[in-house]
Amino acid sequence: MKKLTKVLVLLVLALGIGFGANAQGMKIGYVDSQAIIDLMPESAKIQQDMQAYYSELQAELQAMATEYQTKMRDYEANSATMSNILRQSKEKEIVDLQGRIQDFQANAESDFAAKQEELSKPMLDKIKKAIDDVVKAKGLAYVFEKTVILSIGDSAIDVTPDVKAKLGL
Repeated sequence: MKKLTKVLVLLVLALGIGFGANAQGMKIGYVDSQAIIDLMPESAKIQQDMQAYYSELQAELQAMATEYQTKMRDYEANSATMSNILRQSKEKEIVDLQGRIQDFQANAESDFAAKQEELSKPMLDKIKKAIDDVVKAKGLAYVFEKTVILSIGDSAIDVTPDVKAKLGL
C-alpha cells in the first residue's frame, strides 16, 4: 500500500511538473547517468579497487572464522580435562571472538559503502559538472535521471549524448 501511495505521489508530482513546464515553456531533459558511468575510464579503476577492498574484507573475515573454528575444536577436544578457570577463560575467548566477528560483519558493509562513495565521488562530481554545463548551454529548467522517470514525453530532451560529449566519451 505504501509503495502504491509513493508511486501515485511521484506520478502526480511528475504530471504537475510536466504541466507547469509546458505552461511556462520550460525545457526538461533527462540523462542516463549509468550509461555515462559505464563509459567513464575511472569506472573500471573504481571497480577494481572495490573488488580488491572486498577481497581484503573477505580475507579478514575468513581469518577470523578460521581462528574461531580452531578455538572451538581445541575447546571441544580438551574441555573435559580443563580446570574450571581454564574452561571459563577459553569460553570467554570464544564468546569475545564471536562478538568481534559479528562487529566486523556489521561494520564491513558500512565501510564498503563508505569506500565506494569515497572512490566514486570525484567521478560523480565530474559528471555532475558536465550535466550542469549542458543544462546551462541548453537552457533547461530541469534534468531528471532516466531510470527514475515513470514516463518520458516527446518534448523531453535526452541530454545523455551532450554530457558524454562534454566528458569526451
